[in-house]
Amino acid sequence: MSNLVNSKGLRQDGRKLNELRPIKMEVGVLENADGSAYIEFGKNKIMAAVYGPKDVHPKHMSVPDRAILRCRYHMTPFSTDTRKNPAPSRREIEISKVIREALEPTLILTDYPRTAIAVYIEVLQSDGGSRCAGVSAASLALADAGINMTDLAAGCAAGKIAGKVALDLDDTEDKEGDADMPLAILPNLGKVTLLQLDGKFTRKEFEQAFNLAKDGCMKVYELQRKALTEKYFGKGEVEA
Repeated sequence: MSNLVNSKGLRQDGRKLNELRPIKMEVGVLENADGSAYIEFGKNKIMAAVYGPKDVHPKHMSVPDRAILRCRYHMTPFSTDTRKNPAPSRREIEISKVIREALEPTLILTDYPRTAIAVYIEVLQSDGGSRCAGVSAASLALADAGINMTDLAAGCAAGKIAGKVALDLDDTEDKEGDADMPLAILPNLGKVTLLQLDGKFTRKEFEQAFNLAKDGCMKVYELQRKALTEKYFGKGEVEA
């Protein structure tokens, strides 16, 4: 068997193929932001902050009938095993774009014409699947900011390791595995807002990975709901 999956079908960290890493969420962690959230997804540690709606600068970029959503995903220099250049990389710019596109369908932007809503996602520690965790944290922060929303966006990935479809790959599995498929969904609306694929699946494997990632997203969504609900009862932290 591959070193990623042992003879008992368990992965390096002891998880089954369909098992999520431990997840912790906390809402309202930053006083100076309009909304904020912190998530630990396995060894990922990610902070999300939201500012706005506020006036657009420069003003000519404003849209008369809705708000514009700005999103920045950034990995801190100490977030990986080797020091990362603090300047935005092409990967970070791409992930910023896909996260913005994953979040936009959740927001009622027409309620805030001629304004901008800014989302900042800081990866403090990275361990694979950070874009999905970033989507989930950012959606929590938007809800915490009181932005009008139709649904929360919940993210989770599936992939293929040692020829087997598996849920929620960590960094080692992502690098050494055969495929990775990040997914974000709007659970109540039944919509997919993020779907990417790196690697190769057969049609059967794709369907299996999609359904596995979707189930993972639903579990993330339940934790998001609990984190938001419990904040108002003096408990902003939820673990799984």
